[in-house]
Amino acid sequence: MARETILVVDDEEDILELVQYNLSRAGFKTSCVTSGEEALRVVRGTPPDLILLDLMLPGVDGLEVCRLLKRDPKTAHVPVVMLTAKGEEADVVAGLELGADDYVTKPFSPRVLLARVKAVLRRRVSAEQEDAATLQAHGIVINPQRHEVLLEGEPVTLTYTEFRLLHYLARRPGWVFTRQQIIDAVRGEGYPVTDRAVDVQVVGLRKKLGTSGRLIETVRGVGYRFRE
Repeated sequence: MARETILVVDDEEDILELVQYNLSRAGFKTSCVTSGEEALRVVRGTPPDLILLDLMLPGVDGLEVCRLLKRDPKTAHVPVVMLTAKGEEADVVAGLELGADDYVTKPFSPRVLLARVKAVLRRRVSAEQEDAATLQAHGIVINPQRHEVLLEGEPVTLTYTEFRLLHYLARRPGWVFTRQQIIDAVRGEGYPVTDRAVDVQVVGLRKKLGTSGRLIETVRGVGYRFRE
């Protein structure tokens, strides 16, 4: 079984050595870089399974690195755990709002760091399994692995965006999602799609689903949901 890979981004050599030593002992494959620019290059080339990202970096800082990675659909899925100094509460909040998954405050215990890393990776595996699971509701079968939708046993031809939209809503029946949440989930955070474009996609999807299109309900002033 391949070891999970972790990229450590920090400009302090002693921190890099400490983190790399403890991660390697725990069975992870690690690589280290000392700048935001280098981190972006590495992640865009071969995305790791997780990034440990110091916020206080020279040049492109950690918040900007996080923002750029999370707005790119190719790297948005990579979990980010921030390394922060005490008193950086505002930066922690900003990082979490940008899509970071967790944070560890310096100085930190290696045991705490490993526990946070393992917890984030477990959540990622759980989410991937959920994404891959076949859904069945109201005569509709959605198979993400085959990118296939069956309606009463008959295949329905959907575009990539229509499929992602249907799958996103159907995973949480009854939950209301805003248009912005739908844009972020379907096309990647920061993708230049307007609210009106979401409405157009919903209209097209409903048409292809025929009478079952009514399962996608409009919640006025908020967004859309899949009927429970």
